[in-house]
Amino acid sequence: MNLVLLHKDDFVAAGTVRLSGRRLEHIRTVHRVAPGDELAVGLLDGGIGKGCLTRLDEHCLEMTVELGEAPPPKLPLTLLLALPRPKVLNRVVASATSLGVARIYLVNAWKVEKSYWKSPRLSEENLLQQRILGLEQAKDTRLPELHLRRLLRPFAEDELPGLAAGTLALVAHPGAATACPRAVDRPVTLAIGPEGGFLPAEVALLERAGFTAVGLGPRILRVETAVAALAARLF
Repeated sequence: MNLVLLHKDDFVAAGTVRLSGRRLEHIRTVHRVAPGDELAVGLLDGGIGKGCLTRLDEHCLEMTVELGEAPPPKLPLTLLLALPRPKVLNRVVASATSLGVARIYLVNAWKVEKSYWKSPRLSEENLLQQRILGLEQAKDTRLPELHLRRLLRPFAEDELPGLAAGTLALVAHPGAATACPRAVDRPVTLAIGPEGGFLPAEVALLERAGFTAVGLGPRILRVETAVAALAARLF
């Protein structure tokens, strides 16, 4: 936790917060601070700054906080991600959040097992928690949008052209003849399929929506590795 992320209901008075639960335990056991010490803090969807610890025990902590700085800017990146395996989903969402992705769409694909959509890790509560962990890691406060789309074809035909309009629309696909561009200076909509990529018919569907298939070379990467590698290359 590089940033203690605060919520509006943490404030017990103007400039004073009281925390318990997971954040308290992390601060006590990992940061090992004492009253008078300072921590980096930020308000969810607000500013960042410093918090000075005024009370700390096994039940709660209190800090006085000042929030005068802006969070880091988001990447102008919309990520379309074929729903990963449940055990991978948490770290992909947290990692994409840490990277500064502005919007995340979890979409279906032929290689996505139907059971993945029934995972409790797709609950609103869990997806919010993973994004919060990503914000804490990156010292950010602004949540990326996150949307679920269980039917790829209607999404690609009806919604995606408008969503990607005015952006550089790319689909990462193993074996694509065109290399992924570097250091682009415009918003990007990036689709990443399951490990091994989308089916050719799915790539064609995305191409009809205005996407260009691009590759990263001959290696097949894990989803979480591909997200990080492509974001770093594009921006």
